[in-house]
Amino acid sequence: MKDRITITINKKTLERIDNTIDGINIPNRSIAIEKIINSHFEPTKNKMAFILAGGSGTRLRPLTYEIPKPMMPVNGRPILEYIVDQLKRADFLDIIISVGYLGSRIREYFGDGSKFGVKIRYSEETSPMGTGGAIKKEQNLLHDDFIVLNGDNLFDFDLNKIYEFHKKNKPLATIALVSRDNVSQFGVVELEGNKIVKFIEKPKTEQVSHLVNAGVYVLSPSFLNFIPAGNSNISNTFEKVAEKKVVDGFIYSGKWLPCDSLDLYEKAIKTWP
Repeated sequence: MKDRITITINKKTLERIDNTIDGINIPNRSIAIEKIINSHFEPTKNKMAFILAGGSGTRLRPLTYEIPKPMMPVNGRPILEYIVDQLKRADFLDIIISVGYLGSRIREYFGDGSKFGVKIRYSEETSPMGTGGAIKKEQNLLHDDFIVLNGDNLFDFDLNKIYEFHKKNKPLATIALVSRDNVSQFGVVELEGNKIVKFIEKPKTEQVSHLVNAGVYVLSPSFLNFIPAGNSNISNTFEKVAEKKVVDGFIYSGKWLPCDSLDLYEKAIKTWP
């Protein structure tokens, strides 16, 4: 049963309400107002993050024989703790960490995430799944847009900026980009406006673009349909869908330091933060 009420609303607000009417899900002004009011009282869902932390860290050996790469210390704290802190600052409080090689070290340190102010669940890779396969494996848990982060990067990005950009433009995926002079060890992209039209992983030849994949993505659930089941690299999926112009790029100018090799890890120890 519904009650009839009379309310007074200024003209600009009423125009904004009317703009939500689509004739299908929101057929009229009364339904539009009711949906807006209901959304205000509904509990806010925590934004979700997925951290890729299952790699074996071969490029950091012998350091990673007993410590998984995301747990390598920088100024007394694991790389992964910096990432969790960044997620908490941006209110990504529901976190899935994909673990594999020496994953017990990660579980023991972070537990359920409560002491870090977040909720952490773990996705176990019993065999290597790759960056694409690890995400695809948990497709049934990923019902809304979510952020994905490599577990071996240090950065000072405001993660809300790329998330809000993605929500506004509604592509299948948004990739964080940074500019680098030497692009030979990264995924390079070419942009047309905000759209990524070409994606080349670790190019061997000179590229026009100096924009590289920063290992931070926002993905829509429908993007996961393009990732094949089993072991796969998410970069391969980006390459395949880039030509469809359904992937956006978001350029960051902040600090970014991957720690996936001995020389880069040494640089992190000396220069971060």
